[in-house]
Amino acid sequence: MGRHRSDPMGLARLALAVLAVGGFVTLLVIGARALIGSLDTPDPAGREHVSASGTPSASAQVATVRIECVADVCPLVTVRVPGGDVLQYRDMSRGEEVSYFEPELDVVLSDAGTVRVTENGKPRAQGRPGAREAFTVRGPAG
Repeated sequence: MGRHRSDPMGLARLALAVLAVGGFVTLLVIGARALIGSLDTPDPAGREHVSASGTPSASAQVATVRIECVADVCPLVTVRVPGGDVLQYRDMSRGEEVSYFEPELDVVLSDAGTVRVTENGKPRAQGRPGAREAFTVRGPAG
């Protein structure tokens, strides 16, 4: 009965194959997370145009509605075109802001006390903590 000796080249090939598969799986996971994250982001065409300095550009129009999260988590903020597309249906994080320019929008806030809302450039009264609010915003005529 002979002794079986390991083939060092075979082990090296196996280790290299395992590393390659591990790297491929890691790239797949990163790509999937990026794709899912991009699906949660509103359409850039409906968002506020910001210049390189981080401030709205001079040619940018006033948003029909702007929503800023002022709590650690702002639960379920929904923005949609009446009878049409849902532009946002998700939680927001502290400091996150979204702006939409459509002529008319329906907004539903699960907790109106967690967000700061601006309608056509004018601040909307702050909602009560824990209160659900639903309202329609129309852009300026013209």
